[in-house]
Amino acid sequence: MPQADAITEYVLKVHSRCDLRCDHCYVYVHRDQTWSDRPKLIDPAVAHRVAERIAEHARAHRLHRVRVVLHGGEPLLLGPRRLDALLTDLRETVGPVAALDLVLQSNGVQLTEELCGVFVRHGVRVGISLDGDAEANDRHRRFGSGASSHAAVLRALELLRRPEFRPAYGGILCTVDVANDPDRVYTALLAERPPRIDFLLPHATWDDPPPRPVSTVDGGTPYADWLLRIYHRWLRDGRPVPVRLFDSLRSTAVGGPSQTESVGLDPVALVVIETDGAWEQADSLKTAFHGAAGTGMSVWTHSLDEVAAHPDIAARRDGAAELCATCRACPVLRQCGGGLRAHRFRTGSGFDNPSVYCADLKELILSMRAEPEVGTAPATMEPGPRLDALLDDLASGAGSAGTTSWLLEQGQLYAKALLMDVVGSLSLPAPLAEAWQLLNQLAETAPDAFGRVLRQPWLRQWLLSCLPDAEAPADLGYLATLTGAAAVHAGADARLWVPVRDGRVHLPGLGSAVTGPAPGGATLRVTPDGFTVTAPGSPAVAVRHGRAGEPPGWLPARHAGPDDWPVLLDDLDAHRDCQEWPVADRLDDAAARAWDARLRGAWTVLTREAPDYLPALRGAVHTVVPLRDDPAGEQRSSTRREAFAAVGLAAADDAATAVLLVHELQHVKLGALLDLCELGEPDNLTTVTVPWRDDERPVEAALQGLYAHLAVADLWRRRTGAEAAGNFRRYRTWVSTAAAGLRRTSALTGAGTRFVAGIQATVDGWPAPDP
Repeated sequence: MPQADAITEYVLKVHSRCDLRCDHCYVYVHRDQTWSDRPKLIDPAVAHRVAERIAEHARAHRLHRVRVVLHGGEPLLLGPRRLDALLTDLRETVGPVAALDLVLQSNGVQLTEELCGVFVRHGVRVGISLDGDAEANDRHRRFGSGASSHAAVLRALELLRRPEFRPAYGGILCTVDVANDPDRVYTALLAERPPRIDFLLPHATWDDPPPRPVSTVDGGTPYADWLLRIYHRWLRDGRPVPVRLFDSLRSTAVGGPSQTESVGLDPVALVVIETDGAWEQADSLKTAFHGAAGTGMSVWTHSLDEVAAHPDIAARRDGAAELCATCRACPVLRQCGGGLRAHRFRTGSGFDNPSVYCADLKELILSMRAEPEVGTAPATMEPGPRLDALLDDLASGAGSAGTTSWLLEQGQLYAKALLMDVVGSLSLPAPLAEAWQLLNQLAETAPDAFGRVLRQPWLRQWLLSCLPDAEAPADLGYLATLTGAAAVHAGADARLWVPVRDGRVHLPGLGSAVTGPAPGGATLRVTPDGFTVTAPGSPAVAVRHGRAGEPPGWLPARHAGPDDWPVLLDDLDAHRDCQEWPVADRLDDAAARAWDARLRGAWTVLTREAPDYLPALRGAVHTVVPLRDDPAGEQRSSTRREAFAAVGLAAADDAATAVLLVHELQHVKLGALLDLCELGEPDNLTTVTVPWRDDERPVEAALQGLYAHLAVADLWRRRTGAEAAGNFRRYRTWVSTAAAGLRRTSALTGAGTRFVAGIQATVDGWPAPDP
């Protein structure tokens, strides 16, 4: 597992000069002037030593992926030959140790076809700076002669939009100037069809505050107002492109990661390498004072472990601990995170201040929270009547169909935001970049087919495995199989590369084509009437819609259960193997029929005994994963919070399966609720004694068990006989004991306290069990 003090992102300065004279540039016109002492371009020996240091660090810390951002000055001034050699060195030195996410940030004016070819070949994503239309862009971004750079930048973006170079198009970086019209800026940026947009606040400090209209010098929030104008349009337009600032604030609102060091409390594990090999802190610090980013260390003299131990770099990994008291007490701390560190600087107090943009950030966050985002983003559940009603409904046990449906919708919106955030930030090889482009097209042209991707239960855990700090390397090829399945559902006309795993090409929710070993992958050809999978050295597997029988080499996904609740019986997808217990292998026909009968029987039992749980079961459980039977004959079931709407079950009789289903249903619902609000204090490590375990449990685990056992007690109370009465007494006592234990702690939030009290009220409202 990657260690917490590892460095995972590197900003590599390959050229220290620039071909523009932007008057808002923190490198050349702000307080720090160390650029003038640096070599103009990086020496190959320095670049190689950097690569060695990165590989050494990745190996020592078992990092699966690192990001390297080529920067300047203007990195394109290095030229295609030198850039190709540098990128080759990085690939050859670091590539065998960790996957490389390569990015380049440029003003674009030197971009050529030759350079684009280099970037596509090495899998580099290029971000281009553009501040809007010609008037907006030329306000700051001009040549030294004063001439406009706008036309040259547009030529660069036109190059990146060409199909053969599109995989290298990383997006647009736009520095905010409140003198520019936000609507015109947004329109101009969208016209360049970027894969993402990044709005940047101009670097400023309390000593050198940002420009503000005269009317707001002593108050007002002009930067928030400017960004909110764009945010409202962006929502009305259906979020046509990922916007890193907005997506980060929405993600952090529900406890997710930020995509930028500018907001949020995620640890910052970044260092800068200057053209002479000096290790430095974040480049933005150069706006604070001369030498602010320096460490006194070099690639020749210090390892990355030594750099990571530098007090100022280590402090960036401590979340709120490095922030001033004002920030730590602020209600938007989790989302704001104090803003960019450089923006907190003031002579005398250093960085122990709120951001110079404090009022703007707070207004932006609070306004975004208040903005209705139906159908575009997961809701943020703040304390109030709406959350209270949701908690009370769920605490009743079964909960209403409307609540479950709403949670499911929010889960899909969360999955969409995570998909766009995570995959949009990856450096993808050309075949996967093409798949990502196709999936984005399907999101617009075939929303129902794209919705099937969002409902895949393994999507979210796969996306989390793509994050830099994941415990194991990500299966990036899964993106191609998800896209392929969406294309089939859409009846698209498409051709794409797909990976072969264990001799099969799996299309999630559809089935697997048996190809035999094919290390180079296979080709999926999709047409409106079906699809064909072709791998070298193996017969093609052709599936045609509506044709009777299964073609040779095709293992179809099976569905089981009653007509009122048809679920995917998933015994094919490799990503299903995330349960607490081992999953079963591919079922034979007889075993599949037995599972169909078992799920139908359990549905019948619940129809008779607990019909109020059926709407939630129908809405929240779409996939059942058969588990291997326990050798000792014990019952087995499981869920995973990251695998929404899926449960794992081992074979059991109909009545037992009904209980297991309701037990796991509660875990699914509570997991969805926890995506939207905190029930336990995030930093409270209190553990709770629960009667169903020998060990003490963390608060979230105790809540999960409490809620699941509430439903199990509810089912047993509805059954007759001595065994049912005994089970009801046991589970009812378990629920009350655990609820009391949780309420005695200081670890519950207000929402958590209400939820636990509601569960106890539900139990108290049941008739007393027979003695």
